[in-house]
Amino acid sequence: MTRPVKRSLTLRGHRTSVSLEDDFWRAFREIAEEKELPINALAAEIDAQRDLQAGLATAIRLYVLNHYRNKSAPS
Repeated sequence: MTRPVKRSLTLRGHRTSVSLEDDFWRAFREIAEEKELPINALAAEIDAQRDLQAGLATAIRLYVLNHYRNKSAPS
């Protein structure tokens, strides 16, 4: 298990940072590539949909978790 690392993103023209573990960051990048989206665009989508009580890093972790849960769910 790795400690979270601070990563920089640009959301709607503003720089921000999130602290994510390497595994979550890699999965997040893979999802962005799969969706053919720049990572900043995917982060902006997640940011726009998140509950304001949750931080962006938490919202990204939950997005990654749900993405892979839905992907592995039987059709």
